[in-house]
Amino acid sequence: MARVQASIGSVDYTVALKTRQHELIADEPVVRGGKDSGPAPYELLLSALAACTLITLRMYAQRKQWPLEAVHADLRYEKTDEQASITRVLTLQGALNDEQRTRLLDIAERTPVTLTLKSGVAIHTQLQSA
Repeated sequence: MARVQASIGSVDYTVALKTRQHELIADEPVVRGGKDSGPAPYELLLSALAACTLITLRMYAQRKQWPLEAVHADLRYEKTDEQASITRVLTLQGALNDEQRTRLLDIAERTPVTLTLKSGVAIHTQLQSA
């Protein structure tokens, strides 16, 4: 289970985020009216996908004792008309053979956040008294 608490005050559009002992800031770029004091919401979404992907690949390679030295990811979110897509480009470093590289690509398609985004998730919103 994951939990995030968020607050926004009078500063457009800076949001304070807290999860466990970690504190982050989200904001919009200046061109969208924000102060650019933190990543924008879609950048945070891509960050979650990237982090989950790289952590999962590292865990898998360690378990298999494969020579994965590093993984780099470049993600882009694009929306045209009503079609949205994420492009994820992975760079694997290490003396991996073609079969290992193919398997890691397959694993990337089945990470927890990848599967959540692909399947969609129900969102239930409630109001609470202040």
